[in-house]
Amino acid sequence: MHKEELIALHQFMFTIKENLQKDNTNASFSEYEGLKVLPTQTHKSKMEHKHAIFILGEEIAEAMKEIEPSAAKRISARMHELALKTEKEIDEDSERGHRKY
Repeated sequence: MHKEELIALHQFMFTIKENLQKDNTNASFSEYEGLKVLPTQTHKSKMEHKHAIFILGEEIAEAMKEIEPSAAKRISARMHELALKTEKEIDEDSERGHRKY
C-alpha cells in the first residue's frame, strides 16, 4: 500500500475513533494518542502511519466489545499482533538507519 493510501486509511479510522468517543466516553485510545502520529502529519514515515493504524484498530475493536464482544475480541487480538510486527520493523529500520517513506 502506498503512503498516501495508508494516510487515507488512517484518516478514516481516526474519524471512526472520534465517533466512538462521542458515543462511548469510556473508550480509551491512550496508546494511540501516546504515539503522537496523526493522519494530518504527512511528514511522518509510512511505517509510523502503518503502526498507528494497527494500534488504532486494536483500540477501536476494544471500544466495540460492548456492541459485539466475540468479533471485537478477535479483531483486537489480530490488530495487536500486527502492531507488534510493525513496531519490530520500525526498530529494525532505525537500527539500520533507514526510514521508509
